[in-house]
Amino acid sequence: MSSYVIDAPKPAIIPVVGSDQSFPVRRIYCIGRNYVAHVEEMGGDADRDPPLFFQKPTDAVVNSGATIPYPTKTADFHHEVELVLALGKGGRNISEADAQSHIWGYGVGLDMTRRDIQGGGLPWEIAKSFDNSFPVGAITPASQTGIIDKGRIKLTVNGKTVQESDVSLLIWRIPEIIARLSEFFELHPGDIILTGTPHGVGPVVPGDKLVATFEGLSPLEVTIGPAA
Repeated sequence: MSSYVIDAPKPAIIPVVGSDQSFPVRRIYCIGRNYVAHVEEMGGDADRDPPLFFQKPTDAVVNSGATIPYPTKTADFHHEVELVLALGKGGRNISEADAQSHIWGYGVGLDMTRRDIQGGGLPWEIAKSFDNSFPVGAITPASQTGIIDKGRIKLTVNGKTVQESDVSLLIWRIPEIIARLSEFFELHPGDIILTGTPHGVGPVVPGDKLVATFEGLSPLEVTIGPAA
């Protein structure tokens, strides 16, 4: 067995509800502009255009209970709460009819965003795919939740509700997201998919406490810390 010339990076993992085991993360896929009200608040057209996909690095994962340093190179650090899918089965060209069977579990997470960079038309890579940009709560197995196609998703900042909607209002529904994504990438067990954020996105500052919830799933709680 070969050895490494430097220490191997630690794998990214997400806790599993009711277990001492963890979910290993392979890739993190995100879909943008997937609620009508959010598209409109960002100045976009809410017509059902093809889904907009991007990725975050695996080491962007932050587990519940952590403090996230306020990131560099931004003065407009935004929250975006999202339902998270954890895949237990992969494939290419997955049919919508079969898509739900690929989901191992569900969680609630945040797509943290440097909004001033994103709004400036610069590459989304540095607006979306930076350190600590994906806080996520523990994964609940789909065997416990059943198929999720509706349910209230909510984010509070310092106890005040800032985002609240229902995943039944997704423009591109969960089976469609998985099917379409699998046309562009071969999906694998360990892949994570963020399904889009509802309206109400906004800035956070050091000291803010964020609590993301989805009925029936483990909550996510994080604090924004001082600048790194």
